[in-house]
Amino acid sequence: GNGMAWRSTSTGYETDWVSDMLRIDVHLHMYPRAADGRHWKTGYEIWEYGPHQEVAGSPDDGTAEQASAALARGGFAHAVALNLFVIDMQRRQFEASLPPQTDPAGRAAALAEFEHSIGDRYVGHNRWLMDAVAGRPEITGFPAADPWALPPDRNVAHLREMAERGARGIKIHPVLQRFEVADPRMRPVYAACSELGFAVLSHTGPAHPGQPSATPADFAPVLRDFPGLTVILAHLGGAAWRSTLQVARAFPNAAFDLCEIIDWAGAPGAPTPLELAGLVRDIGPDRVLLGSDYPWYEPAHSAELVEDLPLLSRAEKDAILGENAARILRLPV
Repeated sequence: GNGMAWRSTSTGYETDWVSDMLRIDVHLHMYPRAADGRHWKTGYEIWEYGPHQEVAGSPDDGTAEQASAALARGGFAHAVALNLFVIDMQRRQFEASLPPQTDPAGRAAALAEFEHSIGDRYVGHNRWLMDAVAGRPEITGFPAADPWALPPDRNVAHLREMAERGARGIKIHPVLQRFEVADPRMRPVYAACSELGFAVLSHTGPAHPGQPSATPADFAPVLRDFPGLTVILAHLGGAAWRSTLQVARAFPNAAFDLCEIIDWAGAPGAPTPLELAGLVRDIGPDRVLLGSDYPWYEPAHSAELVEDLPLLSRAEKDAILGENAARILRLPV
């Protein structure tokens, strides 16, 4: 497909059309309303890399319309929209929406009703995503999976419904969702993903003490027990990036995206651009995918950061920018 090449010049951006370049963003988030996106962007703390002065964020809130426009700005042929369902954040958002004059009994009743409705909210959230991308052939949906929201058998039935609606994978965030990667309740979900040809894209990185961990090493049991399952470890392991290569070498079914960590390159807990490029080289540039983590960052800028990486050849950068994603995730491009 046609893609736009962005080059930084002394005068800013210069664009030209390159007929054989395919750009795919495998890590993008969308929200039903701008207010939801703002709630997430203000409520999600990126702490693991330490301070960094020069991280360029996206001004967007992540509505479906904004997401499509951001992809077009960067010359992207396709993207994967990842749903995340975090009961704790849903509960906080629900509590914040209650009228301030609600008395304690009314508040308790409302919260009890919320707890009772979690499964329905989760299913509704995922149906919203698949409806939102149904009219956008440039975006593939990866619904959320959460072992707390539904029991395993109902989660598997829900996945099958999502597959019928065009989903091609799931998104998990073990730290925020408070479950261990190898949680027994997730085994039937991983097995169903393997059977359906779904990829599992997961947040990876260290956690605060007491939270479930999602370092690359935590995925070893799942990668070992489900060798046919495609697992995408986001952020190249995040601030646990020094342990990523060992997992990559042990498990050929693991692939990686470099969203966020590439924006934080040079921060105390992140690799330098040279170290990042070396890690990509060592893992194999055919196993690393471009992600932006939009609306936190801008897809066009994430692609530009890949273009700027040292060590990698033009062909290796083209693979990262889109060819790997098309092949590994079997996307309709």
